[in-house]
Amino acid sequence: MTMHNEELRLPSNDWRAYQGVLSRRVFAFLLDYAIIALLWIPAAVVVFFLGILTLGLGFMLYPALFAIVAMLYFGMTVGGREQASPGMRMMGLAIARTDGRPMDFLTAIVHLVIFWIANALLTPLVLLIGLFTDRSRLLHDLLIGTVTVRRDMY
Repeated sequence: MTMHNEELRLPSNDWRAYQGVLSRRVFAFLLDYAIIALLWIPAAVVVFFLGILTLGLGFMLYPALFAIVAMLYFGMTVGGREQASPGMRMMGLAIARTDGRPMDFLTAIVHLVIFWIANALLTPLVLLIGLFTDRSRLLHDLLIGTVTVRRDMY
């Protein structure tokens, strides 16, 4: 199998590339979810008019609307050229796959969904795993084969 125009870019093994990553991830998370909350508002307005046009069927999107907006947001940003969401870019972070391939839309969404499932089933205390793993990887990073690095060292 050949790779078309895809550069393999392995994450750094230098310990400085992972220094302070956990605290930066927390702030990036807060920034990203504030942005998603703001994006949810126009999406809710669109669903409202869609609900009127579909005689009420569109209103069934409301329970899943926040998750849909979040998946599109992370799929397009983390799975995009920058390999980071706007919150991650503000904190100087990027996500890299351990096999060196770039993140794509679907991998970014799977990364997000595994994060949600791990937090729902194992409580947010599962995030403490980053204190004990190499390169400060969290459970969803270990499961999907990703690592969060500082952009200046990647």
